[in-house]
Parts: sequence; structure tokens; C-alpha cells
Amino acid sequence: MPEGDTIFRAARTLHRALAGKTITGFRSTFALLTRFNDDSPLPGQMLTSVESRGKWLLMHFSGGGILATHMLMNGSWHIYRPGERWQLPASAMRLVIETADYIAVGFNVPVAEMHTPQSLAREKRIPSAASDVLGTDFEESAAVERLLSLPDLELGEALLRQQALAGVGNVFKSEVCFAAHLNPFQKVATLTRPQAAAVVSAARLQLQSNVLEDSGNRIVTYRGRTRRTTRRSDPGESLWVYARRGQPCRRCGEPIRRRLQGSDARSTYWCPRCQPLPDGRDIDG
Repeated sequence: MPEGDTIFRAARTLHRALAGKTITGFRSTFALLTRFNDDSPLPGQMLTSVESRGKWLLMHFSGGGILATHMLMNGSWHIYRPGERWQLPASAMRLVIETADYIAVGFNVPVAEMHTPQSLAREKRIPSAASDVLGTDFEESAAVERLLSLPDLELGEALLRQQALAGVGNVFKSEVCFAAHLNPFQKVATLTRPQAAAVVSAARLQLQSNVLEDSGNRIVTYRGRTRRTTRRSDPGESLWVYARRGQPCRRCGEPIRRRLQGSDARSTYWCPRCQPLPDGRDIDG
């Protein structure tokens, strides 16, 4: 599933390509979006801005509509020049937004809905701008309070609560806990305030380091990217613990463990030596 860094980069690229441009065409396989376009045509309106809110991507139109999309596991946005060949089949298209210069195509997008500013403020699934780890309104002190307000959750589960730290997904969950030297299975109630602050700071630092500019081309049509939390250039050494079960810890050499966590049974990775539980218990993994 795309995490906050992926959605941030997508929003940034879409904004550069489309913001301030007049919409010349709109198509969608979502019936409600097609109906909205019939009632309030998007062609002729201007796309004013594109932003990310954690794992949600929001497109703001001059007529007041806000298109919110969530990629879940397989969705993606591509940008093409008019006439450029798509890299995925047309059968995977869910949304197309056209301007004179660029065409934005949403492939396999599972969730897409149109909002007004009022309905967006009421929508509980879409986090506020203030909770977005990569947002300009994000305040670490406020995020610490939001995290500590979830005392009964295990730390790994709490990090996936988007209203607390929007943008942190399953990969960053494990990586952030390792960076903060904390066990992902300990309860938030066991954290000291400095430990909670270390978690928030690590989340902010890791996501920010994965959205730095790395191309002279300001409009990137489509390309992959390797996520890094170790700051090492070797793609084989890009992560501390995620997906490294049984491999030696990069700090101490202890084999990395994996265990399913939470009601969604998400994979969690940790080093038992670097990240012991506060009470000294061992966790099978």
C-alpha cells in the first residue's frame, strides 16, 4: 500500500503539472463522479491545487469541488503528455483529467469521491492537514499528545492511526519503532513523553527524507523509487528491519523477527535485542 511519502510525491508532481491549468476533459468509471461532472462540469474549471493528507490525495477545483482519492494496495496516478502511450492498459483506467499540456490518469484507483469543503471537514476517514506528518501545519508537540491519547493500543497499531500521524504506513511503522529503540508491541501507556517525542521525530524525519527532490525533471511522468530509512545508497541496505525476518540486525547482528499485529494482521518487524519490551518479556516471532 502506498504510504504518505508516495502520496506526497504524487501530489507534488500532479500539482506541478496541473495546478493553475484549465480542465479540458474529464472521464471516470465511478458513476457518482460522472454524475457530479454532468451536474457541475469540470471542463472549463481550473484545478487550483493538489495536496496530500496522509494516504489521501486531494485535488481542488475552482468550482469548489474537491476530488479525494485513496490508492489502497494497487492504485496509482500517472501523468502523460497528450498522445503519449500509457504504461498500463486502458482497462485499468478509473479517472482521467485532461489539460492542454498534460493528462493525469488514475489507474486501479479503488476509492474516489467528490467533496465540498464542508463535507471534507466532516469526513472522519480523511485526516486533517494538521495531522499530516509531511504537512506544513504539522506540529510535533501536538502529534505527541495525539499519540499519547491512545494508551491502550500497542505502539505499532497506534502508528497506523491516521488521525494521530497521517502518512505512516506498515513499512514506516516498523522502521520508526526501530529508529526510536522501542518495541512495536509495547502499549503506548508505557511510553514516557520523551519516548513519544522520539517516535514522532523519527516518523517526521523518515518520511521527509523520502520526499526530497532527486530529479531535475520537475514533471515526472512515471518511475519507481526505492524507499530508504537507513540513508545508505545500496538498495539492498535501504531498510533497517522491514521484510528482513531472519536476517541480522544492522546494529547488533541479532536475527530480525516478524509477527502479525492488530486486527488487520499486519506484518511487524523488530530486533529483539535493540527493541526489548519494558518488562523484559520475550515475544515469539
